Amino acid sequence: MTDTQMDRSGRSFSRRKLLAATGAVGAATIAGCTENTGNGGNELVVVTGSSTVFPVSDRLAEEFMDQTDGISVTTDPTGTGGGFSNSFCPGDSDINGASRQIKDEEVQDCSDSGVDPIEFQIGKDAVTMAVHNDSPIDCVTYDELAQIWREDGAETWSDVNSEWPDEEIVRYGPPTTSGTFDWFNTNIIGDAGSHISQYEKTEDDNKLVEGITSNEYAIGYFGYAYYRENQDALKALEIRETEDDECTAPSIDAAQSGEYPMARPLYIYVSNESLQRDAVYDFVEFYIKQSSTDVISDVGYVPVSEEQAQSNRDKLESEAN
Repeated sequence: MTDTQMDRSGRSFSRRKLLAATGAVGAATIAGCTENTGNGGNELVVVTGSSTVFPVSDRLAEEFMDQTDGISVTTDPTGTGGGFSNSFCPGDSDINGASRQIKDEEVQDCSDSGVDPIEFQIGKDAVTMAVHNDSPIDCVTYDELAQIWREDGAETWSDVNSEWPDEEIVRYGPPTTSGTFDWFNTNIIGDAGSHISQYEKTEDDNKLVEGITSNEYAIGYFGYAYYRENQDALKALEIRETEDDECTAPSIDAAQSGEYPMARPLYIYVSNESLQRDAVYDFVEFYIKQSSTDVISDVGYVPVSEEQAQSNRDKLESEAN
């Protein structure tokens, strides 16, 4: 028997004692929370949300299912906001990956549906701005990025810097439902205006990579894991906040140290109600254990510290009781 199965046996025993104590009405209520079944009658855990977090969730789902009998985990890269609004807050998914913190209005939407989201930080990302390999541009400032990506901003590269090509900027990026879009709009464009609406947008980061590699004058942004997977096919721009700062390339080490300016935390949000189901608890427990290991860096992100992992474990145990 695996450690996960042993943990689940212990939790099932505790729940049986609870059923005996609460009587038939309580038993019917709690049993109703465990009727979500997947292929072959397996317990089903549904994960939606951030396309940035998706590679982590997808890998951990595969590893978890390899080690655990009777549980199926599905993962779907719907975007952070799309996952909250269309699946998680309505109660149709158990876990939502997020590349930003949940918004107040999303918390309210969840509350209106009886969903109580619990936050766990599971890593750190280096948001990567990428261009075609043949692009002469190597480093950009926050202000230059804002000119490129804001509404009514630059139309050609030379509008931003006279030494750059007098060619139209071709943009590829995430849609408005994406947490990466929200993070970029808030932290890079900020008070400079609003994010440009006319650009090629998709939640499929691999399609963003394809777009950038197809045009010498293209630019796009996404999570570091997708750049690292395709680093031979495109070029990551170095970033500096101002002209006085050093140019810094995205990397796991630079994101971990804080040297890379476009680093950000990554999260999963778990429904409190779903967490009372053994299958969801076991998968989240496994996820948290792995979030401080090399599994996260293998995917392309920064693992959480041991202190953060312990904080996550303490929260998980507290919320499940």
